[in-house]
Amino acid sequence: MLALTRVVQTFPSACIPSQSDGLPVEVSLIAQLGHGAGDQLFAGVMARQRGHANYVDAMDEPSTRIGGVDLEKGDATSLYSFGVGAKGHPFHRHAGHRVFTAVSGSAGAQLRFSTVSPAQIEHDPRSFLRSLRFIDVPPDSLFTVRFGGETWHQFAPLAAKSPHPAFFALSCHTNELGGVLPEDVRAQVMANEATIPSLTELLPPSVIDLLHGREFDPQAVPTIALSLDAPAGSAQSALCKAFRSAIGSIRSAWERRRGVTGYQSDNGGGRTVEELPAPPRDSLLRTQLGEGFHQQDTFRLITEAGELPAAPASVLLASLLDGFLENSPVGVGRLMAFRNALVKPLGLRTSPLGCPVSSLLGRQTCGLFADRFPVIEQSVNAADSRAQVILGADDKHLRFRSCVGVEILSDGRVALTMGTRVAFGNLFGRIYMAAIDKVHRSYVSPTMLRMAVEHVVVTAPKPSAHPDASGRIESWVPLHGSAGTA
Repeated sequence: MLALTRVVQTFPSACIPSQSDGLPVEVSLIAQLGHGAGDQLFAGVMARQRGHANYVDAMDEPSTRIGGVDLEKGDATSLYSFGVGAKGHPFHRHAGHRVFTAVSGSAGAQLRFSTVSPAQIEHDPRSFLRSLRFIDVPPDSLFTVRFGGETWHQFAPLAAKSPHPAFFALSCHTNELGGVLPEDVRAQVMANEATIPSLTELLPPSVIDLLHGREFDPQAVPTIALSLDAPAGSAQSALCKAFRSAIGSIRSAWERRRGVTGYQSDNGGGRTVEELPAPPRDSLLRTQLGEGFHQQDTFRLITEAGELPAAPASVLLASLLDGFLENSPVGVGRLMAFRNALVKPLGLRTSPLGCPVSSLLGRQTCGLFADRFPVIEQSVNAADSRAQVILGADDKHLRFRSCVGVEILSDGRVALTMGTRVAFGNLFGRIYMAAIDKVHRSYVSPTMLRMAVEHVVVTAPKPSAHPDASGRIESWVPLHGSAGTA
């Protein structure tokens, strides 16, 4: 029974002094999240955690090492994610001290600590029980925990037999070599192969027997309850817990049902895409649609000298076309999905790729560039320093032609271009282009070009044979192999 409640004007906190001259246990409640947010967060991040290369599921504490040590550079810190589910986990300790930030499940969490030393336990196992302290954390809350090495701890849901998880946390090991480590564990740390289970020591059997014995009464353990919305033990607090618990079950079920995904986006290495006032003089785009076109644009990106290998322009162009297929921007894909849903009932062409290069998904078997990309026209100069292709299609409302080109400049830089010409077929075509022109120029085309160039940089081709006496390369292959046919 909680007998005393104190109002605080800052973060509600608890501090448990060490009984063995070590660092104290410090817990601070930071914020209350939305109803059911804890369970939903737990379901989502645990699913993502399972997909990590360093995932470990042991001791009822699934975890993954997100960031390891770099001892060569003097960094002994590491970062882990871990979760404690509805069953809680066993009492244990670590040699080094710990700092973590967590979000409790939608039924709250109970943090249990005992700061006695192994020598004290060996002398009197009941000293563990006398040092035992509980800290209650409310549902759906953000909180921090810090405690010294060799502090015994156990985490569990606030209510016994709760179906809700205790919490999910991000833990910083400020010194992975801290404390007295067994030689085999120290070797794991030195090899950057440590895991939370390998750094864990469980309670001796003599104390486990006491915890499971009839003499131990959890209700008699000194307890501090932290809260923000309402005092712990009040009717308002009980009502809030019941509501959060119900909403948490719904939100976690929804999170599991919809699955989890993540995205990693960048700005294409910071490379600048510029819009040219007109296509380059030797661009094949100038030969397309005659005088009957109504709109045109050309975008160019120039890489720095040495950013791409000294491959022929035709090889780089093939890699660039691969980039449009393999590294298409997610945002453009979503815009195309929306556009397809609108125009499909009208019988217009649909494609998951942005329209400037959508014909790369065509099925034609003649007029292929690099034996795999369907094109309308292609051109490679004698020195293979300038390569271009024409893409495009005819539809009910408009015809479009796109020119994708690569030019190796004299200073070692490479200019990669994409330009488009459009001829309206009817009034709807004119209205359609007026509606999309701004987003096409400001986002779709420059972003597609930037992302395709990033693909070229990452999968830059290399020579499959040494140059002969004349400096000629017999053949070139991509670093990661062909991306396949369109």
